[in-house]
Amino acid sequence: MRLHSQVFHRQLICNGRLEAIAKSELSFSNGGTVVAIQIHNGDYVSRGQVIAETDRHEYLLEIERAKKELERAKVELTDKLIGLGYNADAHGVPADVLRRAQVISGYYSAVYALQAATRRLKDCTLRAPFAGRIANLSNNSFQRMDKICSLINDSYFDVEFLVMETELKNIRRGQQVIVTPFMDNAVSFHGQVVNINPTVNEKGLILVRARIKNIGNRLIDGMNVKVIIENDVRNSFVVPKDAVVERDGYHVVFVYQNGKAVWTYVDIAHSNLSSHAITGCEQKSTKLHEGDAIITSGNLNLADGTKVTIKAKSEE
Repeated sequence: MRLHSQVFHRQLICNGRLEAIAKSELSFSNGGTVVAIQIHNGDYVSRGQVIAETDRHEYLLEIERAKKELERAKVELTDKLIGLGYNADAHGVPADVLRRAQVISGYYSAVYALQAATRRLKDCTLRAPFAGRIANLSNNSFQRMDKICSLINDSYFDVEFLVMETELKNIRRGQQVIVTPFMDNAVSFHGQVVNINPTVNEKGLILVRARIKNIGNRLIDGMNVKVIIENDVRNSFVVPKDAVVERDGYHVVFVYQNGKAVWTYVDIAHSNLSSHAITGCEQKSTKLHEGDAIITSGNLNLADGTKVTIKAKSEE
């Protein structure tokens, strides 16, 4: 290949674990006996959708009692108002007089008791607080359960990872990241940095958080992933990793000149998964030039001055 100045995609590679942007443990506040579960593990539910129900007979009776008590309190309130010389419909009664009569008659208490009973009946139905996916379902009907399931908003995931403080200058909010699951290196997802913790821990590391859209619903909560942060380095000589070999403790490339392989010391300025950005070797005072022909394969056994023949790919 010919050397040409180009942009090198410098990569910082870290490991992380996916965490759903919203996660809730769903349970009944009344601690009643579960009589119906409407969902299964992995189901997607919308906000407000019914998850499960507990036995409501006790609360229905409680509402009936509260209604009767309210009716009794209304009669008592009417008697109080008539006794004070006002109409039974409370028309024209001064606000302070009406309020006092409502308190003495038990009307306020009866209204509150009915509201509380209605709320407890409503609590017999467990609904999804937000749209998401069901996980960790305890599918045990006709039992009292502390937790029914987990609800996960898996439309987006956050991933936290640690970077060296020396890398902080290369990371910023909004920067693009690439996330690849350990289970399948062939797929990748794009996201961006959303938070950089402004402290360095005792190991000299900084916590960074990125957010990724779950395209195709292929990511799941808790999945281990590889995070790649790329920075563009301009005006670089970029070669495949196989083009660089080691000789006498130095990095070397072979430049093709006049039918021979010329041993040339280089320094590796940057690396990513597939390439090196190289420069001339400072210690050996060597230089690279625009247009140099670099041997990229078949170079493991070459020595300085070895005669080489360039073969077309069809001949290989």
